[in-house]
Amino acid sequence: MAQELTVIVPAYNEEASLADTIRSLQKQSAPPREILVVDDFSTDRTYEVARALGATVLRPPRNTGTKAGAQNFALPQVLTPFTMAIDADTVLAPDAVAKLILALRDPEVAAACGFVVPRYTRTLWERGRYIEYLFAFTFYKPIQDYFDKPMISSGCFSLYRTQALKQNGGWQTRTMAEDMDLTWTFYSRRLAVRFVPEAVCYPIEPHDFRFMRKQLRRWSHGFVQNVRLHWRDVLDIPYLRTTLAVAVWDACVASLVFLLAVPLLTVLFGNPLFLLGYFIDAPTVLVPVLLAAARRREVGKALASFPSFFFLRIVNSVFVLAAFLTELVLRKHLSTYEKGH
Repeated sequence: MAQELTVIVPAYNEEASLADTIRSLQKQSAPPREILVVDDFSTDRTYEVARALGATVLRPPRNTGTKAGAQNFALPQVLTPFTMAIDADTVLAPDAVAKLILALRDPEVAAACGFVVPRYTRTLWERGRYIEYLFAFTFYKPIQDYFDKPMISSGCFSLYRTQALKQNGGWQTRTMAEDMDLTWTFYSRRLAVRFVPEAVCYPIEPHDFRFMRKQLRRWSHGFVQNVRLHWRDVLDIPYLRTTLAVAVWDACVASLVFLLAVPLLTVLFGNPLFLLGYFIDAPTVLVPVLLAAARRREVGKALASFPSFFFLRIVNSVFVLAAFLTELVLRKHLSTYEKGH
């Protein structure tokens, strides 16, 4: 089935990481028929790197402005039944394509996504994201998949049925989270999306606050924009409705507790024990994280990275609340796409 697959790699100034991505695709146990690299008007050697490794390189006449725009530029060139989108800083486990494509044997499945693990865990930001991903893809994602409703088919590595993708007009540019938009659109059309934990990818995550700020801002605004765009359709899908309600509650109420309630109670009552509120759910997070880390033989790395998770969660709360305030109250919509890494 992999020979019926075309891969789209959107790339803007990715000369440092693109070669690893292309090589990981070429070394798959089930390699794709063609790799389309969209050099989105880069100013570095992205074009030369892709050509030297034998990829087909497409160059739009000007920068498309978004990852979705770059992917859409390549989509008309896809003639295979299946299309895969992967970020230009992401590498795959050798059997990732073979494992992921099995999910699309079911004709009702429009998309499938895999397990995401940060490639590097050198900085506080990368370590926080490492724990965040282990928890999300070990705890939340399997539950969502059990009900056939993963919240999002991850943009860094997902596989699509080309017909369903083209019928949707490709990836929409109306939000900052084109992958979430596409996933929820599939659900509104009663198509299925699957999560395949055995298909593993390794993206490069933001290593400092400058890049993390861009990514968190884009993700937070993209989430709110999709809630505003799709809420009517979501209400008609019972499990997705419940999942989204929990996600919005967590984004708003939990963020207010972390940023306001805990420090306020600590000051008002002069009792530092209230600060334990930041860690009250630590066992709930730690257990699935350690189980996932044990399977990967990374328990030491998980334990060393665990404190970073709580720091990243507080920072993320700031961006989520700012996005709700900006998008829903002030009616100022984020429309400029900034690369997060």
